[in-house]
Amino acid sequence: MGDTEIHGTVADGFEAVRDEFATAAEASAGVQLAVRVQGRLVVDLWAGDVTGETLTGVYSSTKGATALVVALLVQDGALDLDEPVARHWPEFAAAGKGGITVRDVLTHRSGVLGADGGLSAEELADDRVIAQRLAGQRPFWRPGSAYGYSGFAGFSVVAEVVRRGTGRSVREHFETRIRKPYGLDLYLGLPEQEEHRYREVLAGEAGAEELAAFQAHVPSPYSLGGIGYGLDSTPPLDQVAFVNTRRVRALGQVSAGGVGSARGLAGLYAAAVSGLDGRRRLLEPGTLGEFAMLHSTGRDLVTGEAGQYALGFQAKGLRYPFLGANAFGHNGSAGSESFVDPRSGVAFGYTRRQFSATWSYPEHDRLAAAVHAAASR
Repeated sequence: MGDTEIHGTVADGFEAVRDEFATAAEASAGVQLAVRVQGRLVVDLWAGDVTGETLTGVYSSTKGATALVVALLVQDGALDLDEPVARHWPEFAAAGKGGITVRDVLTHRSGVLGADGGLSAEELADDRVIAQRLAGQRPFWRPGSAYGYSGFAGFSVVAEVVRRGTGRSVREHFETRIRKPYGLDLYLGLPEQEEHRYREVLAGEAGAEELAAFQAHVPSPYSLGGIGYGLDSTPPLDQVAFVNTRRVRALGQVSAGGVGSARGLAGLYAAAVSGLDGRRRLLEPGTLGEFAMLHSTGRDLVTGEAGQYALGFQAKGLRYPFLGANAFGHNGSAGSESFVDPRSGVAFGYTRRQFSATWSYPEHDRLAAAVHAAASR
């Protein structure tokens, strides 16, 4: 083990998590880990070029915040999962999309994962612009016949439905119903006054070579994999630069533009399932059961075997078999990970600043296993 200094605290019985975290810290420029059990903070650690208050880009972990907003609107009766998107947004019915439902979009079954000609980085920063491009787009497969992950564009469809159906944006709902009441260090739209806490995502020691290796993971920028990850634009989307752009952070794009800390990610899921700091949990049992239920399993047309989805969330009970079957959450490209196991009440948040060209973050498995073992004892 190296000499990276570990900061923060762990509760009695979670010492092994600190040891595992020290190993993870050797592999990245800056890492954070926060864990809550039934709402109580039991792990709060950081190492490297960050503090516990540092914010960084969480990429697709943002989708967890968006999905929780949708879950609350469904719980309120303000949104119907099985209602066609076009009922709120008539233009979306073009090119054979009239029957696509909100559920189809949340479970990556709509076939709408990008736009012909690609979406530029400037376009991908803004959900409204993405929605305009997707309105006339023909699906890339027959809706409902298969599923394929849309890394940067797909959830903008849901954002447009929320805006048209409720008169408020996903960001506004998240801010007033989730972030502010529960005091979460997780933002869909980072205020200017919080910019001083942001630390950029790093490409890694290999720099341009690492990005080239990342792009080589898809057979062609015009394949489903390339489209799903924005590589079909000219130039291809630079994922590392994306959330390091102030405009992206300011707008808080709902698929991948979120900014936060490990504390914020763990707090999001604790608030959803267990409640937080004396405040009641956000999700009622019926809503929790619906959104934690497996929806899309088997081979993902974009990511291969890597994708398994509940409703808006990744199915973490399949990703980490030692968790309960209904565990759910979402990770992100730079290496963030976040989930909750409703059975045990374990809510997990992890961030790292160093991007991996291979989308491989083996420390996730080791940290999740160490947390589970400690919580089980």
